[in-house]
Amino acid sequence: MLLLNHARAAVSVPRDLPGPGDEEGKPMTRATVRICTIVIAIGLSASLRAAQQAPGTLTNKEIIEMVSLGLSNDLIVDKIHATDATNFDTSMEGLRSLKAANVSDIVIRAMVVPHPTIAANTDSPADQEQPAQPGPDDPNAPHDSGIYIYAKTKDGPKMLLLEPTVYSEGKTSGVAESAFTFGIAKVKFLAVVQGRNAVVTTGDPNLVFYFYFEEPGSALTYASFEGPTSPNEFALLKFDEKKDSRETVVMTANAFGTSSGTDQKASIRFSFTRLRPGVYKVTPNAPLHQGEYCFFSSAGLGRRGPGSAGANRLFDFAVTSTP
Repeated sequence: MLLLNHARAAVSVPRDLPGPGDEEGKPMTRATVRICTIVIAIGLSASLRAAQQAPGTLTNKEIIEMVSLGLSNDLIVDKIHATDATNFDTSMEGLRSLKAANVSDIVIRAMVVPHPTIAANTDSPADQEQPAQPGPDDPNAPHDSGIYIYAKTKDGPKMLLLEPTVYSEGKTSGVAESAFTFGIAKVKFLAVVQGRNAVVTTGDPNLVFYFYFEEPGSALTYASFEGPTSPNEFALLKFDEKKDSRETVVMTANAFGTSSGTDQKASIRFSFTRLRPGVYKVTPNAPLHQGEYCFFSSAGLGRRGPGSAGANRLFDFAVTSTP
């Protein structure tokens, strides 16, 4: 409407204009005035659009100028994508002019879609939800070979590795009694571990253990010592606690022979389940009371004997609370 008002002002003429052969002229018709108004309005509109166009706007003209400068296609395309304001003419006439100016198809394609949006590929592996990897406190995660306690803590369940301990000395009990009975009474051989307390302790009496035998030559599979390969070759024992040591029976003997084995009074019964090759879940049949404990294997004991540096390993731990 504003343009029409300007146009009307531009064509304001007296009602009577001189005409050919007429001194006074003939009156200008309303239709003529209206046509003039429309033509002038169109011209003003085009001028206004040109004046309002941002100085940084890319148009066909700038693209043709860049091509004439010998700039590469990649550089021109980067310029198109980096410019926020574009006003390209990609009509048939515009495309004809672009091709006449030797603008490549690559650049024209960028002009048609100057700001492409990258659609997310939902089928790509990166966009697919990956399963959570088991952590170090997950029994199903890979672990180095050994015996692990699976215990409850204030920070949640934890897997605690029991380091193997070689008992430092062997001693006997009941020698005098055996002598007085002419060898009928049994002599007990004790495995003694120096130190009153184990390094690994837990306040959870409802323990579960995991045995990993998967790595040859590890703490649980000393092939040169005829090492164990199953929890069935271990005994769970409660230590007899002394002032500065812990001890347990590992062998008995009398005049009629020698037998390796543990004291039944100190033995804790347990059951186990094979989870996969070389991995077992071991569960005591009853909660453990406060005290010092160990897993003990007698494999190779008869050949090495108590006190031998390579005879057996103890996997000791302590329970600090009572169920």
